[in-house]
Amino acid sequence: MDEELRTLTERLRREAGSSAVYDRLVATEDIDELAGVLTEPGQPLWARELAAFRLGEAGDRRAFESLVLLLNHRDPPRCASAAHALARLGDPRTARAAAALATNELRVAYALHPVLLLVELRAPEAVPALITTLQRRLRPHDPYRRVALACVEGLGTLGDTRAGPVLGEALAHPALAEAAVHALARITGPGQR
Repeated sequence: MDEELRTLTERLRREAGSSAVYDRLVATEDIDELAGVLTEPGQPLWARELAAFRLGEAGDRRAFESLVLLLNHRDPPRCASAAHALARLGDPRTARAAAALATNELRVAYALHPVLLLVELRAPEAVPALITTLQRRLRPHDPYRRVALACVEGLGTLGDTRAGPVLGEALAHPALAEAAVHALARITGPGQR
């Protein structure tokens, strides 16, 4: 059992209590049974999350919609698990969905994991989405510094020169300045700034 699955199952075991359904979903190798949990009415959230995660890790695209909903959940551990599974799912829609969630200003409080997923995917949508999200976070007194910092670090990791201007703007923000310096150095290379 990998570390992500172990962390997920420990968290969901607490939510499920002593449920035979939980034990069955952890043990089953039947992907059709797992997929059925996503469409059966009345399934608890923990069961849907467990089924979607396991399907995502197995590369079964029936998990895509459920994982995207979990990626945008208010509970950070659910978002993190969904991002992990989406990165392994291999669905071509994933980057577009993550970019839409990262740039949705109405849901910016939940944008951290979509931003991190975009960086991991290194998809064409990543740099434009991170630039857009970071530009919006550079307003005075913006409360979403963790999202802004993830964008700065992610843009440095991606190393795309299109990020230079917005990273230059981030230098003026004390909470982002050090990360912006490092990101710019990765983009321009030593001695080229």
